[in-house]
Amino acid sequence: MPLSDDRRLTEIESRLHREDPGFVRAFADGRPRRPREYRYRRAWLLLAVALGALATGVFLAHGLLIAAGLVFAGVAGELFDPHRRERPARCPPSGS
Repeated sequence: MPLSDDRRLTEIESRLHREDPGFVRAFADGRPRRPREYRYRRAWLLLAVALGALATGVFLAHGLLIAAGLVFAGVAGELFDPHRRERPARCPPSGS
Protein backbone atom coordinates (compact mmCIF):
# COMPACT_ATOMS: atom_id res chain seq x y z
CA MET A 1 0.00 0.00 0.00
CA PRO A 2 1.18 3.51 -0.65
CA LEU A 3 2.22 5.57 2.35
CA SER A 4 -0.85 7.82 2.19
CA ASP A 5 -3.16 4.79 2.50
CA ASP A 6 -1.23 3.56 5.53
CA ARG A 7 -1.52 6.95 7.15
CA ARG A 8 -5.27 7.12 6.48
CA LEU A 9 -5.76 3.64 7.94
CA THR A 10 -3.76 4.63 11.02
CA GLU A 11 -5.92 7.76 11.44
CA ILE A 12 -9.10 5.70 11.14
CA GLU A 13 -7.79 3.21 13.67
CA SER A 14 -6.86 5.88 16.20
CA ARG A 15 -10.22 7.67 15.79
CA LEU A 16 -12.10 4.41 16.27
CA HIS A 17 -10.02 3.62 19.35
CA ARG A 18 -10.85 7.04 20.83
CA GLU A 19 -14.58 6.74 20.07
CA ASP A 20 -15.19 3.15 21.20
CA PRO A 21 -12.23 1.43 22.87
CA GLY A 22 -14.37 -1.53 23.98
CA PHE A 23 -15.24 -2.34 20.36
CA VAL A 24 -11.58 -2.19 19.31
CA ARG A 25 -10.50 -4.39 22.24
CA ALA A 26 -13.20 -6.99 21.55
CA PHE A 27 -12.37 -6.99 17.84
CA ALA A 28 -8.65 -7.50 18.56
CA ASP A 29 -9.48 -10.38 20.94
CA GLY A 30 -11.44 -12.15 18.20
CA ARG A 31 -14.86 -11.83 19.84
CA PRO A 32 -16.47 -8.90 18.04
CA ARG A 33 -19.31 -6.90 19.55
CA ARG A 34 -21.59 -4.25 18.14
CA PRO A 35 -20.25 -0.72 17.80
CA ARG A 36 -21.62 1.80 20.29
CA GLU A 37 -24.09 3.35 17.86
CA TYR A 38 -25.82 -0.02 17.40
CA ARG A 39 -26.30 -0.85 21.09
CA TYR A 40 -29.86 -0.13 22.10
CA ARG A 41 -30.05 -1.23 25.75
CA ARG A 42 -31.08 2.21 27.07
CA ALA A 43 -33.53 2.74 24.24
CA TRP A 44 -35.29 -0.56 24.97
CA LEU A 45 -35.44 0.26 28.68
CA LEU A 46 -36.88 3.71 28.02
CA LEU A 47 -39.39 2.25 25.57
CA ALA A 48 -40.54 -0.30 28.17
CA VAL A 49 -40.96 2.45 30.78
CA ALA A 50 -42.83 4.60 28.27
CA LEU A 51 -45.22 1.82 27.33
CA GLY A 52 -45.75 1.04 31.01
CA ALA A 53 -46.57 4.69 31.72
CA LEU A 54 -48.87 4.82 28.71
CA ALA A 55 -50.72 1.65 29.71
CA THR A 56 -51.04 2.86 33.31
CA GLY A 57 -52.33 6.22 32.10
CA VAL A 58 -54.94 4.58 29.90
CA PHE A 59 -55.99 2.24 32.72
CA LEU A 60 -56.30 5.07 35.25
CA ALA A 61 -57.69 7.55 32.69
CA HIS A 62 -54.98 10.04 33.66
CA GLY A 63 -54.13 12.42 30.81
CA LEU A 64 -50.79 13.62 32.14
CA LEU A 65 -49.51 10.05 32.46
CA ILE A 66 -50.69 9.25 28.93
CA ALA A 67 -48.91 12.35 27.58
CA ALA A 68 -45.70 11.47 29.48
CA GLY A 69 -45.81 7.93 28.09
CA LEU A 70 -46.18 9.25 24.56
CA VAL A 71 -43.32 11.72 24.98
CA PHE A 72 -41.02 9.05 26.42
CA ALA A 73 -41.94 6.70 23.58
CA GLY A 74 -40.95 9.42 21.12
CA VAL A 75 -37.62 9.94 22.87
CA ALA A 76 -36.99 6.18 22.88
CA GLY A 77 -37.78 6.05 19.17
CA GLU A 78 -35.21 8.77 18.55
CA LEU A 79 -32.60 6.76 20.48
CA PHE A 80 -33.00 3.85 18.04
CA ASP A 81 -31.54 5.95 15.20
CA PRO A 82 -27.84 4.98 14.89
CA HIS A 83 -26.96 8.14 12.93
CA ARG A 84 -28.62 10.70 15.21
CA ARG A 85 -25.30 12.31 16.13
CA GLU A 86 -24.32 12.80 12.49
CA ARG A 87 -27.35 14.88 11.58
CA PRO A 88 -26.90 18.64 11.77
CA ALA A 89 -28.81 20.46 14.49
CA ARG A 90 -32.07 21.99 13.36
CA CYS A 91 -32.18 25.75 13.20
CA PRO A 92 -35.33 27.38 14.54
CA PRO A 93 -37.49 28.95 11.83
CA SER A 94 -36.72 32.58 11.24
CA GLY A 95 -39.26 34.92 12.79
CA SER A 96 -41.89 37.15 11.34
